Amino acid sequence: MVNELRDLLRDASGHPPQESQDLAGVLRHGRRRVRVRRASVVGGTALAAGAIALASVTWLDPSPADLVAAGVPRPEGPTVRLTDARPAVEGTDYRELTSYTNEDLDGDNGEYFDGVTDDGLVLFREGPSMTRRTERYALMDPATGEKRWLPQGPGDGQQSFPLALGPAQLVLMRLDHGDGGRVRPAVDVYDRGGGTWFSVSWPTLPAQDDFPTVRMGPDGRIYATVMTDPGDVPEGGWPTGPDGDAEDADAEGDVKALWSMALTDPSDVRDEELRVGDFAFDGNQLVWTDSTNGAAGRVHVRDLATGTETSFDPKLGERCNLLGLDAAGGRIAMSQYCGTYEDGVRDDRVQVVTTEGEQVVTVQDDGVEGGDLVAGGDFMTMTAYGRATGGTYLYDFDEGRLLRLSDAMSSWAVGRGPTPGDQFMWTTPAGDRDATFGRKGAEMHLGELIR
Repeated sequence: MVNELRDLLRDASGHPPQESQDLAGVLRHGRRRVRVRRASVVGGTALAAGAIALASVTWLDPSPADLVAAGVPRPEGPTVRLTDARPAVEGTDYRELTSYTNEDLDGDNGEYFDGVTDDGLVLFREGPSMTRRTERYALMDPATGEKRWLPQGPGDGQQSFPLALGPAQLVLMRLDHGDGGRVRPAVDVYDRGGGTWFSVSWPTLPAQDDFPTVRMGPDGRIYATVMTDPGDVPEGGWPTGPDGDAEDADAEGDVKALWSMALTDPSDVRDEELRVGDFAFDGNQLVWTDSTNGAAGRVHVRDLATGTETSFDPKLGERCNLLGLDAAGGRIAMSQYCGTYEDGVRDDRVQVVTTEGEQVVTVQDDGVEGGDLVAGGDFMTMTAYGRATGGTYLYDFDEGRLLRLSDAMSSWAVGRGPTPGDQFMWTTPAGDRDATFGRKGAEMHLGELIR
């Protein structure tokens, strides 16, 4: 790849509810936090958002899943279970900087933390509601709760997702719908000094049916995937697993083209001539897999300043499907689904390797997912949905310790986005109980690690 990226580098240095019927967006960023994987949609079949249900009801069992009795294989390298965690102690392990509670997200949209700027202000979002068509943003001081509301953005009611929250600019991504419902990413940029917004979209970027992976590169360009080769459904459809769901643990992965676009020029669009599954940036390194949403293949690491490239087998396991990837501090975190076994026990994993391919640790359990690297890659946050093990967890790589931040997980995906330094976010349930999903609301927390 690099198409001038190497020269540029030499010269320079995931919410709640989108009210949309776009299924890919619902699955990745849906209002209700649902445990989903590839087989919720097959062959382009569309489902209304209200039709999506929990992928498994094993979380009703009040005891931790017995992986050994269910016949779940052990991963390569050091492995820990969620039951190995100790409770995190506020004031010792972390300090809470601020929180915000939505009591009832069933009744209407609410307010959310969409990340923290590099200079420590919370990007506070007021979502669209039955009485307000568009979202609006404020920068909130976490110490006082004081909010400075920004001018109305140009998003036209579309939910946005933060890509970069710098001291000079806020860069938010949304999807442009057109071409018969197909989508392209667009960005809205807020100039913090001038107090104004501008937008850019790229009409020559190929439109697609799938929700793209979009990231900001170290060169200041926007990088996005475009589906080229979706994994095929087996002839006759997916087999049924012990939990009654489609068993897609041996799925063929999706392959996508990697494109990049200039932040200020709608005509500056280029195919990076690289096929990827999932991808991420770790400083000046580009990390990618051969495929995603199925067998990952090999992991590739390219130094964008020198062009040096290495690849390795991450040893994910014979049945493991890659669902998500993050990279920071020389570590790569991969969230995986690896099959369902006796009594509906799932083999879910968050596996961490170095950029040289060394196994660091795998957190393995029924219902664990995530693998968001924080604090420069020194820590990792995860979520879990089991009745006995549900909540948010934090893994400390230097100390080799797993901490449990909460003993329950909200049904709503809120409180997400980039955070600077040693800060991180998590969510707990709030409000009255719902007969189907649990509590109706969510409390967002912003914390800081104590080293």
